[in-house]
This record gives sequence, structure tokens and C-alpha cells, in this order.
Amino acid sequence: MKESALKELYLKELRDIYDAEKQITKALPKMVKAASSTELRRGFEMHLDQTKNHVSRLEQIFESLDESPKGESCDGMDGLIEEGSDIMDEDMDAEAKDAGLISAAQRVEHYEIAAYGTVRTYANILGDKKAALLLQETLDEEKQTDEKLTSLAEGINIKAAAARASD
Repeated sequence: MKESALKELYLKELRDIYDAEKQITKALPKMVKAASSTELRRGFEMHLDQTKNHVSRLEQIFESLDESPKGESCDGMDGLIEEGSDIMDEDMDAEAKDAGLISAAQRVEHYEIAAYGTVRTYANILGDKKAALLLQETLDEEKQTDEKLTSLAEGINIKAAAARASD
């Protein structure tokens, strides 16, 4: 019985992260437009391509399980994206806006890292080794994106502080 309950939870969590990834594919183009740093724009564009691959991997998993990816709404991601939208709507220096966009993007990455780590573990426990490998691949990419954002933030945050100091 436990495996059945865990499998139901696994499917629910996979559907949740699938919806989250779909939301991210809609939000990233807006973040690209809002970013003033060329490097940050490029990073968002790269992550958009990765995110489309994440959706595709999830669809492969659902297909192998003979399940539909539809049915869950990721309220957590909805909230994180709303916070990012608020930053884009703020009237602030370009450098400060970029710093805020990085902050919002890292919150999204941390949410995804937690979600993918969880479903990867469920896949391993349930013996779905192929899904576990696909989920690990995505988890690794999410961690790399977070590291890239941290690296970008180091320079952009300094520029934001300097722009503020010169006002």
C-alpha cells in the first residue's frame, strides 16, 4: 500500500512541477525583455531553452507511466512569478532592476531544485530508474543555473550599489 500512496504522491508532484515549468516558459521571455544586462538576458534566454527541455523530459516520464501531465496547478510557482512581475513593474535603476530579477529567478531555481530533488528520490524508491536519470539531469541543470545567477549577481549587485551611491 505504501508504494501505491507514494506513486500517487509522485504523480501529483510531477504534475505540479510540470505546471511550474509551463509557467516559467511564459515568464522568462518577459524577464528577457526587462533585463538590461546583456549577460543576464542571455542567461534568461539560455534557461528558456533548458526549461523547454525540462518540459519535454517530464512529458517523456508521463508517457512512460501512461499518465497525463495535466491536472495540477502550481500555486507556489504562481506566487514566485507574481513576485518577479512586481519587480519588473517597479520604477528603479536598470542595475537595481537586474539585481531584483536575479533575486526572483533564484527563488524560482531554489523551488525547482527542491521539487526535482524530491521527485527524483520518489522515482528511485519506486524503481523508475529511467525517470530518476531524467529528473537528475534536470536537477543538475537547475543547480547550474542557480550558480550562474549567483555569479552574475556578484557583478550586478555591485553596479546597483554604485548606481545608488551616485544619486
